[in-house]
Amino acid sequence: MKLLRYGPPGREKPGLLDGEGRIRDLSAHVADIAGAVLEPEGLAGIAALDLDGLPIVSGQPRLGPCVGQVPKFVAIGLNYADHAAEAGLPVPAEPVVFNKWTSCIIGPDDDVVIPPGAQKTDWEVELGVVIGARTSHVSEAMALEHVAGYCVVNDVSEREWQAERGGTWDKGKGFDTFGPIGPWLVTRDEVPDPQALELWLEVDGLRRQQGSTATMIFGVAEIVAYCSRLMTLMPGDVITTGTPPGVGMGATPPVFLRGGEVMRLGIEGLGEQRQRVRRSD
Repeated sequence: MKLLRYGPPGREKPGLLDGEGRIRDLSAHVADIAGAVLEPEGLAGIAALDLDGLPIVSGQPRLGPCVGQVPKFVAIGLNYADHAAEAGLPVPAEPVVFNKWTSCIIGPDDDVVIPPGAQKTDWEVELGVVIGARTSHVSEAMALEHVAGYCVVNDVSEREWQAERGGTWDKGKGFDTFGPIGPWLVTRDEVPDPQALELWLEVDGLRRQQGSTATMIFGVAEIVAYCSRLMTLMPGDVITTGTPPGVGMGATPPVFLRGGEVMRLGIEGLGEQRQRVRRSD
C-alpha cells in the first residue's frame, strides 16, 4: 500500500493511493497515518478494506508528511563511503547517529525556508524507514519485521551550523522545514529489498545526486537493530539512512542553496518530492 496524508498543514487527513494514482480517503476508518495504525494489526486492517468503496478525493490537494505525530526523527550520517570521501571524513566504524527535530517535518512539496543568516544550506536525498512496532534490542535478522514501510526524505542541512558552530550535528539539521517526508509511506511488502533502490536529486534541473541503497555502509536492518540498542523505537518513528555523493558541500567549489531554486528528488518505487527554496530574510 501507498499511504499518505493530504490537506492543509496541521489538518491533514489519512488516505491511500490506488492503482490508478487517485487518492482514496481513509478518514472513516483511521484517524491518522500514525501510531498504532502503523503496527501490523493496523496496516492489516487498512489492507482488508474494500478499496473501491473508499471515497475518491477530488482535485489535487496538498500532500502532507506521509507520517503524522512522529515521535522521533533519527538520522544516520556518512552512510555511503563515497559521500564520506567528498566530506573529507573517514568511513565510520559504527553508524553515526544524530537527531532531526520533529518540528522540521513538512510535506514533500512544501517550501524549504533558509533560516536567517544561513549561507551553507545543502540538500540530501535519503531513504526513510518508518518503524511499525515497539522495538528494543532487536536482532539484525529480525529488524525488518519491525518496519512498517519506507519513504523519501530530503535531509536538508545547514553546514555551518552542523560543522562550524561547536557541539553536535543536530544544530544544523533541524531548522524548520528541513525535513520533507513523503509523498507516500510505501508498506514493507511492496519493497522486497530496501538495499536495491535507486535514488536521485536535482537542483534547477541539474542532476546533483545519483546513487543506490546497495552501496550503503550500514544497511537498513543493521541500522534499525543498532538504533534499537540506543533507544526504544516506537511506531511512527522515522529513521533517515544517509545520502549518496553529490551534496553541495562536496562540489568544487562548494555550491549551496541561496533561495529561488527548485529541488526535485525521488527514490525508485517511493515517489518524488519537489520543493521551492526561499529565504526567510
